[in-house]
Amino acid sequence: MRFIKDFYDYELLDASNGEKLERWGNVYLIRPEPQAIWDFKKDNGLWKKANAVYHRSQSGGGYWEALKKVPDVWQISFKDLTFNLKPMGFKHTGLFPEQAVNWQFVKEQIKEFKTEFTTEKPFKVLNLFAYTGGATLACLSENAEVTHVDASKGMVLWAKENAASSNLINKKVRWLVDDCIKFCKREIRRGNKYNAIIMDPPSYGRGPNGEVWKIENQLPELLSLTKELLSDDASFFLLNTYTAGLSHTILNFMVKEYVLKNKFNGDVFTDEIGLKVTHKDIILPCGNTTIWKRDNFEKIK
Repeated sequence: MRFIKDFYDYELLDASNGEKLERWGNVYLIRPEPQAIWDFKKDNGLWKKANAVYHRSQSGGGYWEALKKVPDVWQISFKDLTFNLKPMGFKHTGLFPEQAVNWQFVKEQIKEFKTEFTTEKPFKVLNLFAYTGGATLACLSENAEVTHVDASKGMVLWAKENAASSNLINKKVRWLVDDCIKFCKREIRRGNKYNAIIMDPPSYGRGPNGEVWKIENQLPELLSLTKELLSDDASFFLLNTYTAGLSHTILNFMVKEYVLKNKFNGDVFTDEIGLKVTHKDIILPCGNTTIWKRDNFEKIK
């Protein structure tokens, strides 16, 4: 399992009995955590620091209960990236901190590509289901050109705010509110290519015009489309998913068959990403990431 070790503004302090206590900068939140099925004694002094707790509703969704003052919006940073946070419906804050290991990977891969493959051409990244832009910001910070696509106008606006807070708003980026499959089909017709593709598809969702996305039905089509969008000198492909039931074996197989077969060589690996629980000797699993990366830049010089 991969987990980040130097995200100083975020900390998973404790987890027990279906809940987790997190520090987001100076704000402490208690949120549901269904994988924390153990029932260990909680450090009451620690848990009493919470500014707010999210309660699930038996009818679906839930609500935030403020225990202390909670800012409407506040910021945290990961290295040179700054994110604007706020308590959202359905327990979220606008950031998945476990993704920092993937942001670090894409930064390092772009640096490596530029070192090994000398070219004046820009390094182009397509980020699908791009949410509030964590991966987009990581790529922009390495001077890549990014096409950021998400079906939610609100999430795209939030990503732009994060780019502004990170002093990256003037970097070369296309901010697009679109259905990812429809967008990929248009990009293929336009003949556009990318050095890297990142995607984090949800289990279920709707596009801006009501398009229905179900990962088990449409992931194969999307992967096939992205194969046509990877340039011959492509550096990496990254698929992240939080969908329960999609095993490492299945994800690894699908990327090899739909994206790489008869086109690319290189390593493919799938692993869990997680968060270290400060007050317990455990890393909490948070999702699966499948990565292909080119293993020999000499082949494309």
